[in-house]
Amino acid sequence: MRLLLLTLPTAAENVALDDALLQVCEAAAGDEDTDVLRVWEALTPAVVLGRSSRLEREVDVDACRAWQIPVVRRPSGGAAVVVGPGCLMYSIILSYSRWPQLRSIDFAHRFILGKIRQAVGPSQPPVVLAGTSDLAMDGDPPRKFSGNSLRCRPHSLLYHGTLLYDFPLPLLGTCLRSPPREPEYRGGRRHDEFVGNLPRTAAQLQQGLVEAWGASDPLLDWPRGLTTQLVADKYSAEAWTAIL
Repeated sequence: MRLLLLTLPTAAENVALDDALLQVCEAAAGDEDTDVLRVWEALTPAVVLGRSSRLEREVDVDACRAWQIPVVRRPSGGAAVVVGPGCLMYSIILSYSRWPQLRSIDFAHRFILGKIRQAVGPSQPPVVLAGTSDLAMDGDPPRKFSGNSLRCRPHSLLYHGTLLYDFPLPLLGTCLRSPPREPEYRGGRRHDEFVGNLPRTAAQLQQGLVEAWGASDPLLDWPRGLTTQLVADKYSAEAWTAIL
């Protein structure tokens, strides 16, 4: 598997790059080795909407404007998240030709989150799979530190998510409204009560991801042109961000 350790300057560029990597994998349709692990960390805070998120329902738009926090929309599902320093991001792009079992979405969640839990390593409290696609620190109640989502195409998938390790948790309540739907284990808790920072460093998490996925081949020729085109045509466009 190829490895891309790359953070681009803006939130729009970063979500566009994930989409571009998926499009490259999809176009190859298994004829080339296009599986990629990307690890990155936003330089400044941003809100990232899910593909079907309702902007005004999930985000305090006025607060984001006041704090100059950009809002972008990603190509995958799930609810809005806040990213920034202290939140390591990972993206996995996989071809079904090499991973045919991942066509089952339930299996994809279990398999990939199992790999991410392996990357995190032994922890106290233990790390557990929670809800549909969360990782949480076990406890009474559990505290989520990783939210994840996927985008499926005919020949490939994108699976990406967050790993909180030193994130300013009150910022979640500043930017986000109460979610329109929540897993049972959340129990109505506020954002900063529901989530927590995993006791790891960014370097430890990155190394764990690289080892868990066996990503040893650096990706030098990443799709710059396609990323730039996607930013201009889609991810920086208000019509895409505010589509719902």
